[in-house]
Amino acid sequence: YYTSIPGSCNFETQDQEWTTACGLTQDSSDDFDWNISNSAVMGQTGPDTDHTPGKGQHFLYVNSSAQKEGNRARIITTKLFPASLGVCRVRFWFWMFASRQTGVLKVYTTEENGMDILMWSSNRNEENKW
Repeated sequence: YYTSIPGSCNFETQDQEWTTACGLTQDSSDDFDWNISNSAVMGQTGPDTDHTPGKGQHFLYVNSSAQKEGNRARIITTKLFPASLGVCRVRFWFWMFASRQTGVLKVYTTEENGMDILMWSSNRNEENKW
């Protein structure tokens, strides 16, 4: 559900309702999808917990084990966040560890004309942590 910060979500929602609750949507033109889960379901292939202390358990994930190189899983915000005169921040936590088939995690912003601009990317996390 949302917190007081616009666009913020902790994925503690019922089943697959995270897209509505978090203001996100799956890109219909991508190759595979993001899903919501917790560490108990993921077993040895994911993190032990989510990044939040206390009650938080759920996170978004993609299963890269069955994918081919070049396949994309993409989520998009359903709300526009207009440019501001101050500083805009995108903050998130990620866990990419232990899989040889892990690809690249990328964050883009989209301009009014539709052009995607790469803002950040990472191809792996060197440690087993968020």
